[in-house]
Amino acid sequence: MHNLKLMFFSLMLLALPVRGDVLTLTSLEWPPYAGRSLDSQGASVAVVKAAVEAMGHELTVEFYPWERAVHLAKNQAKYAGYFPEYYFEASDLIFSEPIGTGPLGFVENKANPISWSNMQDLKSTKIGVVRGYVNTEELDSMIASGALQSEAVTSDSQNLKKVSGQRIPLAVIDSNVLSYLLASDKSLKGAKDKLQMNAKLLEEKQLFIAFGNDETGKKWKSIVDQGLKKIDANQIMSDYFNK
Repeated sequence: MHNLKLMFFSLMLLALPVRGDVLTLTSLEWPPYAGRSLDSQGASVAVVKAAVEAMGHELTVEFYPWERAVHLAKNQAKYAGYFPEYYFEASDLIFSEPIGTGPLGFVENKANPISWSNMQDLKSTKIGVVRGYVNTEELDSMIASGALQSEAVTSDSQNLKKVSGQRIPLAVIDSNVLSYLLASDKSLKGAKDKLQMNAKLLEEKQLFIAFGNDETGKKWKSIVDQGLKKIDANQIMSDYFNK
């Protein structure tokens, strides 16, 4: 009888759900990819959550202004990394497998469309960027060297207002972000009919999680990469945008 009770108790324990670890990442308000009040906290968060949960773990995302999100992820042990990020060379970071893609280009004023074939054509054009964002390798290196003129702000919305008011001719932006902001940001109501994506795309950028290059980061990169193989990240993202 005692053995039967013990066996029954053991079976009950096996039936209990095993709580996985919690991956804590930082992110920013970058709709529709990420945002505290968005459905599923954004398309990128939906992808990462699905990958983490496919491996039996949980995801927690904390939202901050971008430069702070990056700083916290790099300097506080609580956070394993930050996302969504474009790939770039960094010794203190390791990147997950891609968690989706985003079309990066320029927003322009419909009254002043810009025609260009290479970056040299834009040498006399002031380009709006968001402080702390990685864009494309060529664009960022030319801005850093002074070969291209730039003006940095703290948000995409600020750049849209400047392009709408013809204070700058171009600003770097993801086309999904542009569509979302024009449809939902009330402060851009007057800009909606004045703006469009430039005809030439800079790059179809892959999106990643940037993990710290340490034991915690390596552990979670391995878990997320395995989880991404179990889901269809592009389908999740596509379904999200088509809602």
